[in-house]
Amino acid sequence: MDVTTNTLPSIILVPGHWLGAWAWDAVASELRARGHAVTALTLPGLDPDDPDRSLRTVDDQAKALRKAVAAASADGTDVVLVAHSGAGTPVSVLLDQNPTAISRVVYVDSGPVSDGSAFDAGFPVEQEELELPPFDQLAASLEGLSESDLRQFRERAVPQPGPAMRQVVHLTNDARRDVPSTIIACSFPSEVLMQMARAGNEMMAETAALRDLELVDLPTGHWPMWSRPADLAAAISTAAVR
Repeated sequence: MDVTTNTLPSIILVPGHWLGAWAWDAVASELRARGHAVTALTLPGLDPDDPDRSLRTVDDQAKALRKAVAAASADGTDVVLVAHSGAGTPVSVLLDQNPTAISRVVYVDSGPVSDGSAFDAGFPVEQEELELPPFDQLAASLEGLSESDLRQFRERAVPQPGPAMRQVVHLTNDARRDVPSTIIACSFPSEVLMQMARAGNEMMAETAALRDLELVDLPTGHWPMWSRPADLAAAISTAAVR
């Protein structure tokens, strides 16, 4: 066994909407080659074999994160949590519940959410789930994705559970803002993201309240785990050992 595995932080990779652990395959391989122990998660509600997946909530997802962090840190190893896109919501809940559980959080084209927020509070209660829309209707950049990437995305995407879409999160622990944080900005330059945060943009406002924040620019589209996996892994590893 490579002894560096025991000295480097363990890394937990959390995918965004419609995605499972499989989305991180290339990045996970690169990180393991760098000596990290890596866990890629499929959040509750995104497992196609779960018969109750459309009932899963953000609380269910945060519980799964707690379990994964506990397992990864059982031997005393530091844990770095990596959140892509919509995974910023359950990660924010976890950090509110236990801000000392991890050594750093890395947001990939994502960020923390604010108290009282929901991804879509108006998501119709009679609608069980949200399927991946046509690509031309996505409010996110597909830059850098190949036809093969797009085909796999379409074939393997799992609908988002409605309860997780609607759930309003309640965050009360100010210490969550002290957790060392890195934002890897892909779709927009980090300078633009911080301008949005300081202007009170609904999706970015909480970022302005972080007290230990590092910004990294990795220009590409919203899914860098496919468009620039080696570069993303390098950025995650560098942040993890900082």
